[in-house]
Amino acid sequence: MAMRIRIVDAFTDRPFAGNPAGVLLLDSGGFPDDAWLQRVAAEVNHPETAFAHPLPAGGDADWALRWFTPTAEVDMCGHATLATAHVLHTTGAATGTVRFSARCGILATTVREGGAYTLDFPTAPLTGTPVPDGVSKALGAEVLSAHDTGPHIGDLLVELADESAVRALTPDFAALVAHSGRGIIATAAAEDPSRGYDFVSRCFFPRVGVDEDPVTGSAHTALAPFWSARLGRDELTGLQASARSGLVAVSLRGDRTLLTGGAVTVIDGELFA
Repeated sequence: MAMRIRIVDAFTDRPFAGNPAGVLLLDSGGFPDDAWLQRVAAEVNHPETAFAHPLPAGGDADWALRWFTPTAEVDMCGHATLATAHVLHTTGAATGTVRFSARCGILATTVREGGAYTLDFPTAPLTGTPVPDGVSKALGAEVLSAHDTGPHIGDLLVELADESAVRALTPDFAALVAHSGRGIIATAAAEDPSRGYDFVSRCFFPRVGVDEDPVTGSAHTALAPFWSARLGRDELTGLQASARSGLVAVSLRGDRTLLTGGAVTVIDGELFA
C-alpha cells in the first residue's frame, strides 16, 4: 500500500536550506509498529522524520506526533514539528492553531501572516554544570561555560568565546558521544547584531545518528533563556551556522518558548512499504 510522504525544509524560506524533515500523515488508527517507523526514518535518512495521526475531537490535542532520527526516537523536535504543521496547512488538513500530543507534552503551532509558523514549546530548564573533562578537546575549542538543558532535550549547552569560534568548529564526533544524553549545543554572541541575529549556534548529535543538525528548533528552547539572561531581552533571533543555515526567532514566555520560522515543501511523493 502506498502512502503520501513529503520532504520539507524548515526554518527557511527557500529550498535546500534550513533543516529537512520527512513528514508522513497517517490514518486515525494510531501509529504503526515502532520498528517500521524506525525503518522509514532510516530510509528517509534526514535528521528527523515526523509521523502524525489525527486524534478524536474534543481532547487536549488535535494530532499525535512522533519523531525519529535515522537511528532513534527523540522526545522533542522543533523543525519536524514545524514541517508537519506546514504540511497540514498547505494540504488543507488543518487550519488555525494545531495542537500536537508528543512525548514532551502538548505543543501548539500557529500559522502567521506571510506563511511563517510559530511553535509553542516548553522552555528548557538550564542548570550550570562544570565543563566535563574532554569536551573542549572533542569540540576543538575552549569552552567557557556548560549548562545542562533538562530531560526533554537532554543536551549539553556550551558557550564559546565568540562567533568565529563556533563557525570554525570541526568536532571529533566519536569523542562527543560520551558527553551528553542527546548532543552538544555550541553557542556564542553574534559579532555584528546588525546582520539580523543576536547569537549563533551549532548542534551536534552523533549519539542519535546526526553528526551535525542543520537547524535545531528544540535547542532554541535552551538558547532562548540562556541569551535572554545575558542580553536582557525576551525577543531574540538565533542563527544556526551550519552549512545549510537557518534563522529561528525566539520569544521567551517564562516556562514556554515561542519559535518562529518558515518552511518549504521540496518533495511530494509516495512511500511503498
